[in-house]
Amino acid sequence: MLQVNAYAAPSATEDLVPTRIDRREVGEHDVLIGIKYSGICHSDIHTVRGEWGPQQYPLVPGHEIAGIVTEIGASVTRHAVGDRVGVGCMVNSCRECVHCLAGEEQYCLKGNIGTYGAADVDGTITQGGYAAAVVVNEDFVVNIPAALELDVAAPLLCAGITTYSPLRHWGVGPGKKVAVIGLGGLGHMAVKIAHAMGSEVTVLSRTLKKQEDGLKLGAENYFATEDPETFEVLAGSFDLIVNTVSAGIDISAFLQLLTLNGALRN
Repeated sequence: MLQVNAYAAPSATEDLVPTRIDRREVGEHDVLIGIKYSGICHSDIHTVRGEWGPQQYPLVPGHEIAGIVTEIGASVTRHAVGDRVGVGCMVNSCRECVHCLAGEEQYCLKGNIGTYGAADVDGTITQGGYAAAVVVNEDFVVNIPAALELDVAAPLLCAGITTYSPLRHWGVGPGKKVAVIGLGGLGHMAVKIAHAMGSEVTVLSRTLKKQEDGLKLGAENYFATEDPETFEVLAGSFDLIVNTVSAGIDISAFLQLLTLNGALRN
């Protein structure tokens, strides 16, 4: 076993504390990553506080991991020592069900294995990126382009893919009109990515308080949803609406803003 420094939650009510944790030996298809950065996601807080179910402590959170490959297994083909890489929200799956075999491990019928707080196939509990290093199967490690700094890349491993996935799935690009509900952690990422993909982006926020920020991030338009006229002016406007807010909203009202065959993604 490999021991590394980490920060762990001793319980649901205590602050994170320095500790040392065991990482498995590098297996045939594994990659050892020296962690340089780990993003802070609110789901880290929910999990360590036990708000999403009971946990086994101590627990090391962190699932927006960016670092450098320092060792590879004998049969690894996707990565090499020195590669700049990232790890997101999951580190394993059953590899046998129809979804895994189709490359959709996030929909694993036996349940995908999260980067921390999950039972791995060997029975151990996974520990996350608030640590000096991590060992991950090569299939769950992605390469990070040289042009992208590691600290900037880290949040893309969760917030980035959460918003990029629906944008790609529904074919966002030039000629498409996309609305983003909310301009928080996910919302600002959705605006930037949709803009980079070439679509016309509109932010739908409760007020105009963040309008300047939204336009700087790449939105062409910004509307306040507390104004009833917004829903009249924008009726039938959007090919895709991405809802990034956690609060309850009147979905039926937003559905009226879609074009024929448009989609709303929560």
